[in-house]
Amino acid sequence: MSDETLSNLLKEDRRFEPPAELAADANLTEEAYARAEADREGFWAEQADRLSWDTRWERVLDWDNPPFAKWFVGGKLNAAYNCVDRHVEAGNGDKVAFHFVGEPVDDKQTITYAELKDLVSQAANTLTDLGVQTGDRVAIYMPMIPEAVVAMLACARIGAPHTVVFGGFSSDALASRLEDCQAKVVVTSDGGYRRGAPSPLKPAVDEAVVKAADLGHTVEKVLVVRRTGQDLGADGWDSDIDVWWHESVEQASTEHACEFFDAEHPLYVMYTSGTTGKPKGILHTTGGYLTGAAYTHWAVFDLKPETDVYWCTADIGWVTGHSYIVYGPLANGTTQVLYEGTPDSPERGRWWDIIEEYGVTLFYTAPTAIRSFMKQGREIPDARDLSSLRLLGSVGEPINPEAYVWYRHVIGGDRTPVVDTWWQTETGSIMISPLPGVTHGKPGSAMTPIPGVAADVVTEEGESVGPGNGGYLVLTEPWPAMLRTIWGDDERFKDTYWSKYRDQGWYFAGDGAKLDTDGDLWVLGRVDDVMNVSGHRLSTTEIESALVSHPKVAEAAVVGAKDEDTGQAVCAFVILRDEAGDGGDDIVEELRAHVRTQIGPIAKPRQIMVVPELPKTRSGKIMRRLLRDVAENREVGDVTTLADSSVMDLISKGVSSGAGGE
Repeated sequence: MSDETLSNLLKEDRRFEPPAELAADANLTEEAYARAEADREGFWAEQADRLSWDTRWERVLDWDNPPFAKWFVGGKLNAAYNCVDRHVEAGNGDKVAFHFVGEPVDDKQTITYAELKDLVSQAANTLTDLGVQTGDRVAIYMPMIPEAVVAMLACARIGAPHTVVFGGFSSDALASRLEDCQAKVVVTSDGGYRRGAPSPLKPAVDEAVVKAADLGHTVEKVLVVRRTGQDLGADGWDSDIDVWWHESVEQASTEHACEFFDAEHPLYVMYTSGTTGKPKGILHTTGGYLTGAAYTHWAVFDLKPETDVYWCTADIGWVTGHSYIVYGPLANGTTQVLYEGTPDSPERGRWWDIIEEYGVTLFYTAPTAIRSFMKQGREIPDARDLSSLRLLGSVGEPINPEAYVWYRHVIGGDRTPVVDTWWQTETGSIMISPLPGVTHGKPGSAMTPIPGVAADVVTEEGESVGPGNGGYLVLTEPWPAMLRTIWGDDERFKDTYWSKYRDQGWYFAGDGAKLDTDGDLWVLGRVDDVMNVSGHRLSTTEIESALVSHPKVAEAAVVGAKDEDTGQAVCAFVILRDEAGDGGDDIVEELRAHVRTQIGPIAKPRQIMVVPELPKTRSGKIMRRLLRDVAENREVGDVTTLADSSVMDLISKGVSSGAGGE
């Protein structure tokens, strides 16, 4: 076995055919793959025609200077016009854009497209009054409230690139982003609701503005939504820079003539963590990004805008919220649910109550959330009517086969296709996914690149691995929603994404993948998370999936720890399902034997630790480097990006008391 190829471990024989009714009326059919392959640029031009252009492009793609792409060269459009105005002009102003559900139970609001257009125009006028001009950057640091979407669209309307910073990030993280993109204005709120209590945001902005000034950058204005009404204190308001939303935006004119910008005009910068510690500002531009977001939302979710009610549970602080709450769905004239709070506030069935109340038909969430519901048991969703659902989506990381089957069976009532989507902040839109009316569902597999996208799994040297083998996931052709650069750092952009396969001109995402014997694609997570056990390169994802397939396990994280005999050994951390209790003394041996049965002796964990929780970022990704510290008995590293930093104390205590053993 070459140590440069990922071992192909799990086998999956379950298949779910597309529902006949959905297949008969699917937005995209089998022929789309061949059409896109025969004329890729022509196919993307067709998708761009889904948008309204003020000036049509002269050239679909300029790839004369790779890796710097220009799409729809010479075209002009406005993203906010495409997301709002054109629907109103088409006579759909009374259509609901958002059913907003606040975390406080009775806090509900319905916003039509006509009302959204007025709000966006008012916010655009206010930003202009605050001195924001085309090309100036605006930072947005807000809870999941309608004003966050309005602020994004107002920035797009006036051609001011926005950078949305997740409202859970620290003042240090915010300050570094303000300084890096030289934000002129910050839009925030006094706070938001989190698990039933007001959670302040404005104080973190005040600290960040001071820290950014220490770094040499001055923020000129802070626009503040009054959300919770909490007291900001005497030091919490500086009338020289702070402006209330209700005293400015809500008083502004609803008339605003939008300007049209070049297709390559910067739309937003989204920061993603970098291995060097300095965040990477991923730049997306207008025409190509909006084309990718609108097309994929329509195709992958089989969107019927006249009848569907769509809900994506992501936060707009992440790219999923940008592409699949704001730009894709609104460009398509979709009716959506927007929810402020957590899945279990004030009680565990909150999400299912919302689906029942609003008749949600399309639901898009993360495997982390699905596994947490598995842990709670099916009684909670079973008590709700979820029969409106016709399609389920998964995003954020590979979904374990068992979580996929539970999601389809318990939430989807065995009626719904599950679209397991692979994409990244950098790709801007979905790259690999089943098409719900065409593709058989295979639990755990993202299946194939969607029409218009070209991907492969290759060796270190760039050879296709072929069915039954693992390797590196690459994108072999440019695509419209691709990142254009890292803000202010073209060299880092080239080095990070294009240097590994420079000669071939391929984008390397940093993910490992395998092709199963059918030729379907399985994403195996970051190649940094691959273990080398006795010369075999094993993916943490597959061993985690084997553990989660045990009926007592809700969630698992696997890391490789140094081992004198094998180079690295498999160490697992597991959370048991509620009905399993504490698992008893025999659970560790039972789980080790289970992995051996599912995969083989090479993957049998040396150590399994039963833990109450796993260290996760605020977007739900497991931070395996911290678990590696525990497994190798090192001091635990930086925990500032964790959603709950006390988790590591709980894990360390459990390990030191011998939980899990060998």
